[in-house]
Formats: sequence, C-alpha cells, structure tokens
Amino acid sequence: MKDTITVIVGSTNPVKVGAAQAALTTLFPDSDIECQGVSAPSLVRDQPMTEAETRLGAINRVKHCQARHQADFFLAMEGGVDQFEHGPATFAYIAIAYKKQVSIGRSALLPLPISVYQALTQGEELGSVMDKLFNTVNIKQKGGAIALLTNGHASRQSVYTQAIILAMAPILHPELYIN
Repeated sequence: MKDTITVIVGSTNPVKVGAAQAALTTLFPDSDIECQGVSAPSLVRDQPMTEAETRLGAINRVKHCQARHQADFFLAMEGGVDQFEHGPATFAYIAIAYKKQVSIGRSALLPLPISVYQALTQGEELGSVMDKLFNTVNIKQKGGAIALLTNGHASRQSVYTQAIILAMAPILHPELYIN
C-alpha cells in the first residue's frame, strides 16, 4: 500500500493545483499525492508588477494555508511581471512549506510584448490582456500567456511544474541547505 502525501495549494485555479499534483507525483512516484486547492489571499495586487511583490504574494498565500489547514506540504504560486534590462517579462514565484522549512523558487521568464506590458501598467491583468489579444476566454486557467506566445510548446502548468520541482531541492536535501 502506498503512502499518501497531502498537499494544500493556495489557489483554486486548476492550472496551479495541476502543477502541484504533477510536480509531487514526479518527485514521489511511490506515494499517492492528494492535492487540494483552497482560496488563499495574496495580499498583493491582482497583477503583481515587480519581482518583490510577486514573491511576497506567494509567501502570503503559503502562510495563509499553513495557518488554516493540516497537510504534509503547502504550495503557493504567484504569477507576476516586471521590467528587466532586456525588456518586460512574466514569471511566477513558488513558495513551498514543509514542516518548519520554507523554500522559495522562481520560474523561467517569458518575454512580453511591450504593448502587453503597457496594458498591465494601466491596471489590467495579464490573462485579460491575452484573452483580448488572442480572442481566447479565461486563458489564465488554461495554457496561459505562455501557451499563446510559444504556439502551444509550453504552458503555464508546465512552467509551474518545473519551478516547483526546482524549489523542492532544499526540502529533498535539507542537510545541504540548513545551516
């Protein structure tokens, strides 16, 4: 009989819950992974506009989950944008809590068209801007801007899954990370 690992994800977005499920299933193939998405406030803008704000959103979501739920792992993902030296880009921060450990990770950057970034600086959310640009509906709960801008070769879930796996390194090898 397989062990069961319980996971609370600080979002009800099926993309984020699916990414957590996929990442932990990959990391713990001999266990049953039970992921549950819950509503968790980020306490930042709906569209975070800096790396710092995006990171804080993920941390706030994971802390909210820890304070209100019981599980083996708590995960939160926060998508954001920022203006970098090479231009605007979108990315996600990952916060993972396990016992007394918290690990923070970040996804790869997806360059954004300047017109999209300008719409975001006017207060729009990335999903809404992309829906208008590509004539889609609720893309943020599907492939995301990533799927649209990569012609379907990557998706929001695939990028989140990779970022979660990378952020798990300190939890998988605590003896190497804890001072």
